[in-house]
Amino acid sequence: MPKLIRRIPARLLAVLVFMPITAAAADKPNIVLVVMDNFGWGEIGAYGGGMMRGAPTPRIDSIAAEGLQLMNYNVEAECTPSRSAMMTGRYGIRTRQRPDGPPRGVWYGITKWEITLAEMLSDAGYATALFGKWHLGDTEGRFPTDQGFDEWIGIPRSSDRAFWPDSNSYDPDAHPDAVFTHVMTAKRGETPKELEVYGRDKRRTIDREITDQSIDFIKRKAEDEQPFFVFLAYTQTHEPVDPHPDYYGKTGNGSFADVLAQTDDYVGEVLDTIDELGMKDDTIFIFTSDNGREGVPRSFGFTGPWRSGMFSPYEGSLRVPFLVRWPGKIPAERVSNEVVHQVDLFPTVANVIGADLPSDRVYDGVDQTDFFFGETNKSARESVVIYIGNVLFGVKWRNWKLLLREMDEDTYAIREMAYPSVYNLIVDPKEEVPELNYLNDTWIDFPLYQVLEDHQASIEADPGAPDP
Repeated sequence: MPKLIRRIPARLLAVLVFMPITAAAADKPNIVLVVMDNFGWGEIGAYGGGMMRGAPTPRIDSIAAEGLQLMNYNVEAECTPSRSAMMTGRYGIRTRQRPDGPPRGVWYGITKWEITLAEMLSDAGYATALFGKWHLGDTEGRFPTDQGFDEWIGIPRSSDRAFWPDSNSYDPDAHPDAVFTHVMTAKRGETPKELEVYGRDKRRTIDREITDQSIDFIKRKAEDEQPFFVFLAYTQTHEPVDPHPDYYGKTGNGSFADVLAQTDDYVGEVLDTIDELGMKDDTIFIFTSDNGREGVPRSFGFTGPWRSGMFSPYEGSLRVPFLVRWPGKIPAERVSNEVVHQVDLFPTVANVIGADLPSDRVYDGVDQTDFFFGETNKSARESVVIYIGNVLFGVKWRNWKLLLREMDEDTYAIREMAYPSVYNLIVDPKEEVPELNYLNDTWIDFPLYQVLEDHQASIEADPGAPDP
């Protein structure tokens, strides 16, 4: 049954909650959601990378050729709020992904009362599985199988901890929470089990294994004739970037290029499975990332024309690839620079499968069905707000961006602005020269600040609630 939170006034809901679902598909399509970890906007060939990054990506690029490619798909600036937003249709600030106090806190992830994409699909009759990285909680009530997934094999936290087993400074007695991450497995209703330590050796093979698990799950559900949702959450290209032994040195262009070639092949295998089972026309296939590239020297990603990388308020952090195909529904070879945000996935999927959105909470996502289906060239949204943790940094409206704060990209020091910076992202994609230096476009303040005011009113109406 859906989780419930305290009610907010109906008058406010009428203004703030996403409009009721009006369209419903007669059949429920399968959904495969492939999410990379810290993967830049410009890595694959379709976005200008591919061979330029040391390895062509023909299989991933084929999704763009057969469907829709978004050039202005927006995410949150770091892993946990991004995955929370994607799973719930609500900004990370609303789901309390980061509690008040120190950033690392005593727990992390989404609160137990949130309704995830997996829960919605499960309630609609879908078989659901996560293979790979979760990063939305590793305590009782917060594991994937507590949040709507029937099956899970993967890691609960980040790949940072893959370094620890090989660190000669690691002290296992230093703190009870400073423990190795394990590869874990669970089925709904079971207590998750630790399979093995997630160290560098396992780091090199885990993406191979979760690809195989995804393919096996798809085949099983095809036999059962049950619609399915597969969340294939790759651990690459988060640091450490370690290719599988079969791919080490394959490109001759370093480990990052080897991993790029590896990922392209793995995605191709999943695509082939869908096609060979005759489910191509019945499956929504999405390829995207949780946030922009890493900034460490061993894994510099490529953000195309955009400034900076993850954990910053700049476009290289907030824009990532988004490709989706659904033959017969989503027109092929379509490229758009319209603004879309990851929170839109939840209400869009709800509309496609004919599910109702819960009426007891505010949704930040909007239904993009008409836009995705090519019935309109305009996105259902024009703006997004920008947070890092619990700090509001600014807002985007169309191709304009207002930053209340700037950030030093080397030290992450935050600089408060006496007057906000405003950038024209068409003219100045690197966000180098604030537009107001020229004073010819001060009109833009009005729509930008209106978005901020509306958002802040919405947060006051539904700020989220503490765990029960």
